Amino acid sequence: MISRRTLVKGTLCGSAAVLLPTAASASGDGSVLRLPAPAGPHPVGMRTVHLTDPARTDPWMGGVRELMLTVLYPARSVRGFTRAPQLTPDEAGVFAAYAPRVRPGLPEPGVVDWGAVLTHGYVGAPPLPGRRPVLVYSPGGGDSRTLGTTLAEDLASHGRVVVLVDHPGDASQVELPTGMRTTVLTGPPDPATFRTMVDTRTADLRLVLDRLGDLPLAPFMDSRRVGLYGHSAGGTAAVYAARGDRRVGAVANLEGYLDLYPPVGIDRPLLLFRTDGFEGAARIEASWTGLPGRRVLLPHANHWAFTDYGSLVARLRSAGLVTAAARAALIGTGDPAVTLAHVRSRVGAFFAHHLR
Repeated sequence: MISRRTLVKGTLCGSAAVLLPTAASASGDGSVLRLPAPAGPHPVGMRTVHLTDPARTDPWMGGVRELMLTVLYPARSVRGFTRAPQLTPDEAGVFAAYAPRVRPGLPEPGVVDWGAVLTHGYVGAPPLPGRRPVLVYSPGGGDSRTLGTTLAEDLASHGRVVVLVDHPGDASQVELPTGMRTTVLTGPPDPATFRTMVDTRTADLRLVLDRLGDLPLAPFMDSRRVGLYGHSAGGTAAVYAARGDRRVGAVANLEGYLDLYPPVGIDRPLLLFRTDGFEGAARIEASWTGLPGRRVLLPHANHWAFTDYGSLVARLRSAGLVTAAARAALIGTGDPAVTLAHVRSRVGAFFAHHLR
């Protein structure tokens, strides 16, 4: 689902930043904007994976359909391994130019360095032994997978393998081995384009489910305990991908509309999680009518509070780099630490209960 946003060709809806010295001096503390650390008992390893689907033609660009994944997992040790940057230099460069256009109210180019943040995932760290539940994530419409890093790292630190999926063509940016792919969208999608986007994402998620056994972490994945979760259009796609697919044991929809198709066949546990500040609340509620899922409301929050913006925008506001109105429009007015704890607790507990 795409709402209150303009997607500009060549933009990156990235999610991490560090203040430049001039901005930091203005904030008075000189601190780096960081992603919140995961709260689980395990350090987190990280690997990236490139998938192709020769059976499908990319609907946006033609040619073979390609995906990029980030796999996060509990690590046995991270000693001697390096923390991964959230955005590559090329990704960060794209976002720096377009951030204020994609998210009105974000700082203009040159104020924030979007490429300096580190994740809490250590590249190539050895996995903790054992077979673990697998969670597959689809980001919001037009967003890259990086925007879901904070929640994914926390889920991995509590003993899951988490697969973040990028959807090239729809996603603002995806750096593939063959080069950078930027969004083909130049504005909010019309109904036909939105249907193509959701159908493509649904097929992408099913491809990932098909290929779990081929991923580098496959020996540590329990294919009997698989969940899907997604934000916005990613939540929509996660629900539709689970229809009739017995491999999926539970689904969490973080504020995604479900009125594109009737969600027939969703007979497994379903979490329906929304904010109290989202402008599409009436449509969300109407599209969820009659579904047996557990409904949870995130208070004092807005649509992107489910993503890394939940903490980063709040810090930019504290540094005087975004207005109170922009903060409220993106993530709401609540305490970001409380909001994040609520999201982590609800999503983590849901999957812990249903993917035992």
